[in-house]
Amino acid sequence: MDSTTLHQYLHRFFGFDHFKDEQEKIINNVLNGNSTFILMPTGGGKSLCYQLPSLMLEGTGIVISPLIALMKNQVDAMRNFSSEDSVAHFLNSSLNKADTLKVKEDILSGKTKLLYVAPETLTKEDNIEFFKKINISFYAIDEAHCISEWGHDFRPEYRKIKPTIDKIQKAPIMALTATATPKVQHDIQKNLGILDADVFKSSFNRTNLYYEIRPKTKDTTKQIIKLIKDNPSKSIIIYCLSRKKVEEIAELLQVNDIKALPYHAGLDAATRVNHQDRFLMEDVDVIVATIAFGMGIDKPDVRFVIHYDIPKSIESYYQETGRAGRDDGEGRCIAFYSYKDIQKLEKFMQGKPIAEQEIGKQLLIEIASFAESSICRRITLLNYFGEHFGENCGNCDNCLHPKEQFEGKDYVLTVLQTIQNSKEKLKAELIADIIVGVDNSEIQSHKLFKLENYGIGKEKGVKFWTSVVRQALIAKLITKEIENYGLIKLSETGKEFINNPTSFTLTKHVDYSQYDTETKHVGSSHGDPVLISMLKTLRKEISKQKDIPPYVIFQDVSIDEMSIHYPISKEELMNISGVGSGKVERYGEPFLALIKKYVEENEIERPNDMVIRSVASRSSKKLQIIKAIDKQIPLDEIANSISMDLEELINELEAIVYSGTKLDIEYYIEEEIDEEKIDIIYDYFMEVDSDGITDAIEELEEEDCTETEIRLVRILFTSEMAN
Repeated sequence: MDSTTLHQYLHRFFGFDHFKDEQEKIINNVLNGNSTFILMPTGGGKSLCYQLPSLMLEGTGIVISPLIALMKNQVDAMRNFSSEDSVAHFLNSSLNKADTLKVKEDILSGKTKLLYVAPETLTKEDNIEFFKKINISFYAIDEAHCISEWGHDFRPEYRKIKPTIDKIQKAPIMALTATATPKVQHDIQKNLGILDADVFKSSFNRTNLYYEIRPKTKDTTKQIIKLIKDNPSKSIIIYCLSRKKVEEIAELLQVNDIKALPYHAGLDAATRVNHQDRFLMEDVDVIVATIAFGMGIDKPDVRFVIHYDIPKSIESYYQETGRAGRDDGEGRCIAFYSYKDIQKLEKFMQGKPIAEQEIGKQLLIEIASFAESSICRRITLLNYFGEHFGENCGNCDNCLHPKEQFEGKDYVLTVLQTIQNSKEKLKAELIADIIVGVDNSEIQSHKLFKLENYGIGKEKGVKFWTSVVRQALIAKLITKEIENYGLIKLSETGKEFINNPTSFTLTKHVDYSQYDTETKHVGSSHGDPVLISMLKTLRKEISKQKDIPPYVIFQDVSIDEMSIHYPISKEELMNISGVGSGKVERYGEPFLALIKKYVEENEIERPNDMVIRSVASRSSKKLQIIKAIDKQIPLDEIANSISMDLEELINELEAIVYSGTKLDIEYYIEEEIDEEKIDIIYDYFMEVDSDGITDAIEELEEEDCTETEIRLVRILFTSEMAN
């Protein structure tokens, strides 16, 4: 389709005048009936790539998504670009029979252009028969990395999508993901049978996001409170690594008169949904959450993403910060970093397989390097994802407040020689103590005061030398042992440095507490602040009446533009970015009336020109176990009858459910485990990317959950959710 016609459709339906990045090429590819692979970062505009074609093509587009919590939000958003609710529906387990019948009626009548389904819904036999009756314009597989066992969120049910599609009817396939290595991409394309698909990869650069890393100090919570109070009514997500810290921070904000709520897997499902909805509806401004939060929401006007704890990898950091400024408005990403947090995360890895520890260690070195680096944050992030970005961005802390650097060759040499002299048998913190000449029990008991470099650098202090050790670690001059946790060893590069010292630049840390909290924003409003406030109040009132989030009515960027151009007619409102004909018909009148009254009362001269804008082994006693469970015989009795102890039986049960057989052991669990504990463990497995037992034991330790309890509930969870 020619570009002019496509832009007309874009403006008519969505109120936008320009496509982002590769969107136009992608949409044309879909309209031409070609299979398409789309790799686009969070906030890059993936949804439009299937929303617009669905409105232009004959039939119904099917979007397959694992995020049931997100479907309602996406359907609401799609409906608000149209004057008819029937234009978009979702079909999943949350609907009752009457709702399901209504959805199917609308689809059969041809009214529904876009249908969201969960993979489990798609593969049900009665739904397969229903889908055979309709004209399907395309299949869009969202979160396509779930198909790949090499992906970070593998879901076995995604492997059934292609055979199911083959049963229903052929149509072009779109695969969409925000994160995929070349290996994962190939696995996705191979599994979906679209190795010949046209591939589109968008830039990972989010120009409107401001990145900043601050040192974590005793006054970090004070800084966070000040940031929030300096930015009233803005939507903010604060990420913490533990549930305990989430609760602490949320409570602290509440006592400081900030509307904040916690969100983590330890809360019951109803509370989590309630807290999430209150954040979406803007009843609260701040959500304090573990990393589980955010995957099931599509809130475009999050203005701050604050990391109280540094994430475990650069990829996690990028994904979580990507939830800021998805409407291209202001987005500030501030993370608080302490090397002690990295050490804490390293300790958590103890007990895991060595290979897993090695990977985890490398990821932590990378995020520590990123946090401590003096290089432009954007350059580092984009290079990490294989994208060249050669110049300073001017919108991060390192560009706006360059860190002081100095020649550190001699300091690094002192550290390396101290490690060598101690025969590589010390931990990092002891190395700094030796150089400074600290006198403590460990120094005395190991007679470390006899070492050649003892006290050689006392004028600089422990913090300075700890920083040198850390920067040498990041530069890979030294390594930390995995098996003997924390012992510092010289790398081959480090040994070479001792023999032939070369220039080494060290970075001095910046004291961010001395800076004004106002930093450069991209996409901030320049409109009439009084009118913006009035328009947002009206938007909030309508959102309450309609029971939909405010941003679904008009996004912040549209509100800001209204306050600049003062539209007073439907035609003028159509020229506002993000306002299509459907929105004008649904919501235009009250907003136009408010703007017209405001213009008249304040005698405002309006602008003349509106800017157009793996299967487990089978147990030989499997059948006997399954029959006994069907009869609801207690597990300890079953174990006795087949000469096993309970742990051996649990191993067998795990093998059975992981091979795909459903086992209902709820009768036993309800008798043996406290109801609250069951909910906590179940919710934990609902939220995490991996069902690893070591991680679960670690995370649920505070809840006094035993390994046996966790494994039993995991069996129930796997049976119900996967089989």
